[in-house]
Amino acid sequence: MEFFQSLDWMQLLRCFVVGGLICIIGQILIDKTKLTPARILVIFVTSGAILGGLGVYQYLIDFAGCGATVPLTGFGNALAKGAIEEVSTSGFIGAFMGGIKATAGGISAAIFFGYIASLISKPKMKKQ
Repeated sequence: MEFFQSLDWMQLLRCFVVGGLICIIGQILIDKTKLTPARILVIFVTSGAILGGLGVYQYLIDFAGCGATVPLTGFGNALAKGAIEEVSTSGFIGAFMGGIKATAGGISAAIFFGYIASLISKPKMKKQ
């Protein structure tokens, strides 16, 4: 019972609302536009990188925590933040290395669990 008393319920609410709003935006883009899911993914990652590069996305992270870092926009922010930090230590080449270093754990997990899912599931061709 002590565990539930120590939770910051307002932080959980902010996390849920912001993460949910990001998902709602994605769903609206899928339903109301002719954009493919791949293009929406690129829009989210790119917008997260741009907002992160400008320093704006950090305010959203401070407000919503994982509600802002887990979605694709958070991945874009991590790419930009890693590239900016690495440029300060490695110079120009750091712009290419920093994003990969900062997101290596997430990329590795996506590859690993994607592989496990491919072993478990039976893929089918989508009907046209």
